[in-house]
Amino acid sequence: MKPSQRSEVPGFQVMSILAQIDALRAQGRDVVSLTAGEPGSGAPPAVNRAAAEIHAQGTVLNYSAALGIRPLREAVAAHYADWYGVQVDVERVAITTGSSGAFLLSFLAAFDAGDRVALARPGYPAYRNILASLGIEVVDLDCGPEVRFQPTVELLEQAAADGGPLSGLILASPANPTGTMIGREELTSLVDWCREQDVHLVSDEIYHGITYGGAGPATGRPSPGVSALELTDDAVVVSSFSKYWGMPGWRLGWAVLPEHLVDPVSRLAGNVSLCPPHGSQLAAVEAFSSESMDFAGAQVEQYASARQLVLDRLSELGWGQLAPADGAFYVYAHIGEHLAEFGDSPAYCQAVLQQAGVAIVPGTDFDPVTGHEWVRLSLAPGPTAVAEGLDRIVAFHRG
Repeated sequence: MKPSQRSEVPGFQVMSILAQIDALRAQGRDVVSLTAGEPGSGAPPAVNRAAAEIHAQGTVLNYSAALGIRPLREAVAAHYADWYGVQVDVERVAITTGSSGAFLLSFLAAFDAGDRVALARPGYPAYRNILASLGIEVVDLDCGPEVRFQPTVELLEQAAADGGPLSGLILASPANPTGTMIGREELTSLVDWCREQDVHLVSDEIYHGITYGGAGPATGRPSPGVSALELTDDAVVVSSFSKYWGMPGWRLGWAVLPEHLVDPVSRLAGNVSLCPPHGSQLAAVEAFSSESMDFAGAQVEQYASARQLVLDRLSELGWGQLAPADGAFYVYAHIGEHLAEFGDSPAYCQAVLQQAGVAIVPGTDFDPVTGHEWVRLSLAPGPTAVAEGLDRIVAFHRG
């Protein structure tokens, strides 16, 4: 007996590094973790209060509908009207077990085994690994600095010419690990190309709201980003409460689906996960309250401060080229002058962890070709932790 071939996907190195951090801390080591995309603030207080009341009242938490409770689906639909001026039919909103559940269900509904789906490299490794486990061919788009680490129509046309027609394109804006964003003009070109070529577009918008550009007219805060829903009803748009609202452990996300995928996703969800966590859903309605939105917006200001700390100390760090961190809470950097000494970024990250007590992530998780020369630093723990981590890394390099 042996495991399936579909299970032969790489593990996520971030999780291995987190296990190392736990082991070092158990030995009494003081480790600053700048690894995972886990906001240090936790959920908005209004959400926590709602959850406490739900449990204090002894609310019976049974199965919900497969696509989630209607009040939360309505709140998500209203959120698109508030942030983007887009009217979304509540029936198209699927609440899922984190964005991970949204990706799995969407990929199952949209693609067959053997289909070719394109995605940017570097990019979030779970896209690749979920697709591969489903027997879908992953088509890497080599998205380097010259295209700001984002797909282009030219790259898509070349991929189709080289290997045959594409069935899907996965976009992320802001992206993990680079933080780069796709502007309205570029996104329009990609949406039009996908429509013309009959290609399913899956837009990962989980980091929307965590941006560092110009202020939006409604809130005075940075614009949340351009949603694919502003340009088309044919895309699958995925998001989550994990990042902007600081709720990764609540395991709650959503997908806004094109009409032709609503029923397939509903049937799949009822079999794969039955429903999202009921208690999390009830409390998450409060995530869209004005109090919670103000709280989340204030956390973005903290990420911006942490980002600036990194930018101000790049010369001291000795790192080289930096991806334009337009949004999200990561800095993706070439290790520059340290490549010759350490050989690759995994060895460099291990040295920084063991000798400086700072955990950052090698780029090999995100780019199997050139990621051995890059690292990702997470700003999510906030400016205090980032400042301490930077001090330690600089001191490590100074010997």
